[in-house]
Amino acid sequence: MSTSPSKSYFYIRGLRKNYQVGEELHVTVVARDFNLNTKQYGGDFFQAKLYSSKLKASVYGEVTDHQNGSYSVRFLLPWAGEAWVAVRMIHSSEAVQVLKHHRDHDSDRVYFRGTFVGTDLNGTKYSEMMECNAKWDGAGLERIRVGKPYCEYPDPRTGEVWLCKRPQTLPCDALVYHQMGKYRNRVSVMGRKLLERKLTDKQIKGKNNKIIILPSNTTVGVTEKCRPGLQTPVPAGFYMRDVWTSLVCASGRFSTSKLTQCLKDREFYMMGDSTMRQWFNYLAKAVPSMKYMNLHTQEQTGPLMAVDVNNNIILHWRAHAPPLRSRRTAVADLHYMSNEIDSLAGGPRKVFIFNLWAHFTTYPLEYFARRVARIRQAVVALLKRAPETIVVIKSANTSYKDVMGSDWLALQLDTILRVIFQGIDVAFIDVWQMTSCHYSRDEIHPIPVIIQNEINLLLSFICPP
Repeated sequence: MSTSPSKSYFYIRGLRKNYQVGEELHVTVVARDFNLNTKQYGGDFFQAKLYSSKLKASVYGEVTDHQNGSYSVRFLLPWAGEAWVAVRMIHSSEAVQVLKHHRDHDSDRVYFRGTFVGTDLNGTKYSEMMECNAKWDGAGLERIRVGKPYCEYPDPRTGEVWLCKRPQTLPCDALVYHQMGKYRNRVSVMGRKLLERKLTDKQIKGKNNKIIILPSNTTVGVTEKCRPGLQTPVPAGFYMRDVWTSLVCASGRFSTSKLTQCLKDREFYMMGDSTMRQWFNYLAKAVPSMKYMNLHTQEQTGPLMAVDVNNNIILHWRAHAPPLRSRRTAVADLHYMSNEIDSLAGGPRKVFIFNLWAHFTTYPLEYFARRVARIRQAVVALLKRAPETIVVIKSANTSYKDVMGSDWLALQLDTILRVIFQGIDVAFIDVWQMTSCHYSRDEIHPIPVIIQNEINLLLSFICPP
């Protein structure tokens, strides 16, 4: 009775012989179960795109759930030439319920380890490793406090509290290192079947109609300069010959010399996860005279730093605080993002860029919202004391399709992040659409051509072309 990707289908409404650039194409998706019955309720998670392999062109499709087993998709036709429609069922509505249940009741299925270090009576160094996680009432996170004593690590500025089970001999203040623990797979047999690969991220059938798009007097594009505070439309842009044209603002393409000139005399603070570290590494390698500084830290978590003395460029990157799925790293190197923002003076030559999503997919929405709300408070204060500071938020990108980090889980977090920062003069880089409609496979770390397009859009907000 669950939605079947092989039995569901789509069709183009009112298909015409040809269209013109700037018009819209409307598609209907019909969800059916394995018995060919049309579903009577919604909740399936579809992603759609219009594409041309020959032109290396694509655009994101906006999916609307009518809650009755039918879905409509709206496409902008932004290029002249040929195009095809592709619709993927990422998860059935039944699989979505499995994801939601485990997010709300099984958040400790990802757990962490803290290493406590001390010396014995003979002066010999030894350590104890204990299970750790966020302090939260409910969602299964309360289980860490049942039965055994524990240590609390409150952050006085954010109100966040991290917990570890108390070691047998060492005191709570002997905690030195943080690292990823393991995954607990508590998904039921039926839940596992609903999340099987053969039912996940599958193309659904539709008539393989070629869409012919003719040139017109309408040019798809925008002339407004990129600046903080702009809204993100759907679609937010499109690819043509692997180059992203933004429909948020007039983005540019940055050669090595233009990129270096844009970064000149600026200090960049980047914070988030490994997808933000991709931006740090791209910028550090794109400037020929940039040098990595050896801070003797764990690369996966940072802090990292790169400097160009000739052009007076400084790049910083560090991971956000726990919950962080990482190799062993010093607890003292993991800072809460809002505390870092509070420590910045800001100014016209300072740029703060952050993202937050991939390590929070197993946690309740309220837990994530509280973290983001505190970051918002810090950003508002930063822009109040130094309005010229440029603040950039990088959205989530498409990636995993499982119970630990599915796109459905990530999209819920991304939606919360966008809503909480509405009405604030920050620049928002929508990489969700950029990764969802590209021809490459969804990966947690997008391929270099996507990163290049993301960086071009980022720099367009810093140095509008």
